[in-house]
Amino acid sequence: MAKPRGYCAGVDRAVQAVEKALEQYGAPIYVRKQIVHNTHVVKTLEERGAIFVEETEQVPEGAIVVFSAHGVSPAVHREAAQRGLKTIDATCPLVTKVHNEAKRFASQDYDILLIGHEGHEEVEGTAGEAPDHIQLVDGLAAVDSVKVKDPERLVWLSQTTLSVDETTETVTRLKERFPNLIDPPSDDICYATQNRQVAVKEIAAQAELVIVVGSENSSNSKRLVEVALDHGADASYLVDNASFIEDEWLDGVTTVGVTSGASVPDELVAGVLARLAEHGFDDVEEVHSVEENVRFALPHELRKNLRATAV
Repeated sequence: MAKPRGYCAGVDRAVQAVEKALEQYGAPIYVRKQIVHNTHVVKTLEERGAIFVEETEQVPEGAIVVFSAHGVSPAVHREAAQRGLKTIDATCPLVTKVHNEAKRFASQDYDILLIGHEGHEEVEGTAGEAPDHIQLVDGLAAVDSVKVKDPERLVWLSQTTLSVDETTETVTRLKERFPNLIDPPSDDICYATQNRQVAVKEIAAQAELVIVVGSENSSNSKRLVEVALDHGADASYLVDNASFIEDEWLDGVTTVGVTSGASVPDELVAGVLARLAEHGFDDVEEVHSVEENVRFALPHELRKNLRATAV
């Protein structure tokens, strides 16, 4: 079993933001998009009174809305203000960092190549910061079609949940085309995404099968499956919970690796371990790769109101 796995600081902060808002203001609390990409987490919060909507226009005027960990564009903030919504911005601070980089480079008239997956909420939010300057590069296959105004004023940024290895390959190919391409001031792929990929590489080398706990729309979870297959696992599957495990996956297998994406609560991993134990896989070894001690404060809108209540 890989460690680190599961919740990262940004996910923990976002989920707590909804929980604290429900405690502070009472139900319903509206959330634009899934607060994090995990089916179980969303269902649990719905049971407590959170209402998830696709767009801000679905939130009643004057109501409270939480923006998800993936971030939103300035246009969404403007729309919320026009509708008189009380907003709680649970955007992961590491995503906010990429937004700020996009704004800064756009203000200096750079072309920005944003490496990421088309349609992902984080990509849409970042691109919305400077739509006239940002061009999406969705993997290696997209590199040859990139067109820029000035190859001397060019920078790349990335979605925070990508495969480290795949992003490195994409950047290498981009630099072959544009030798003066500038790197971001610091790595955009978040610490948790990188750490979980390092950990899964270690267990994949020792296991015939790697089970990744995570939802299908979780980018970082899907990358863990790919990394496991690239680093020694004969098979790897993404499962939302233990019920998704198929018995035939375990036929002829002596060692199973288990990890989970950054938006997965530990109780789902515990369920997978229990299911594996039923099939004789009851000797569990935790493989420590990297220590994590990152913590993020709650969104300032919540902290302000919580302080006022305490007084």
